[in-house]
Amino acid sequence: MSDWYLQQEYGVRFEWGAAGAQRLAAGVACLVVVDVLSFTTSVSVAVEAGTRVHPYAWRDESASAFARSNAAELAVGRRAVTPDAPWSLSPAALRRAPFTPRLVLPSPNGSAIAAAAGGSAVVAGCLRNASAVGRWLALHGYGTPQRPLAVIASGERWPDGSLRPGLEDLLGAGAVIAALRATGGGGPLSPEATAVRAAFTATPDAAGAVAACSSALELARSGFADDVAIAVEVDASTTVPVLTDGAFTDAAVTEGIRTDGPLDGTVRSTPPG
Repeated sequence: MSDWYLQQEYGVRFEWGAAGAQRLAAGVACLVVVDVLSFTTSVSVAVEAGTRVHPYAWRDESASAFARSNAAELAVGRRAVTPDAPWSLSPAALRRAPFTPRLVLPSPNGSAIAAAAGGSAVVAGCLRNASAVGRWLALHGYGTPQRPLAVIASGERWPDGSLRPGLEDLLGAGAVIAALRATGGGGPLSPEATAVRAAFTATPDAAGAVAACSSALELARSGFADDVAIAVEVDASTTVPVLTDGAFTDAAVTEGIRTDGPLDGTVRSTPPG
């Protein structure tokens, strides 16, 4: 296969799903995973609370063994939550659950994309933390031809396992790219990244659009409307989850970086602790 798909001329690139991540990862310095409903939203909620989140691509017996090997609790399916297993992919359930220092969060979409990154830096982005992620990317110089960035929209799955592009992830990815560009950083954007950014900036009510989209309707009709409500808390979080030693951890803790300033290119650093 030739390299026509790599978007090599551009500092900011965009693709869909684990297959897209696998193809772009080797040629970029940083990969931003966007899975608004609900992997990266759940990561943002858990890491915000001080939990280290270990992504895992499969929800099977191997996940239990992986959790034990990391001295971590294991998140279960949304409908499998019990008092003894209160953690799940549901961000609402994570808010209700007791604190745990380490959590394994299986996800065939978001976790699989994180696993595809290879040696690239990996960040969990969503609507809740898009501006904070954009500032963090700018601070580290990601999104330039010298330090290219790939933003990967996770998408969902049709019953046959094929990729179903989701509006929620397109807008989440666009929000991250728009936030990066608002700092004056990043560029040039590939045509794909340009289109995704334009989709977000041209949507007058991104939260409303996501809340009414097909993926949100699926969750709401299944009894998980609270998960949708949390997912559309646009810029409610300044937490930037970065994959560090196999787990998503708050960049403010590991690097002493604050990302809560106005969206004007200002990024402040503070000593850790």
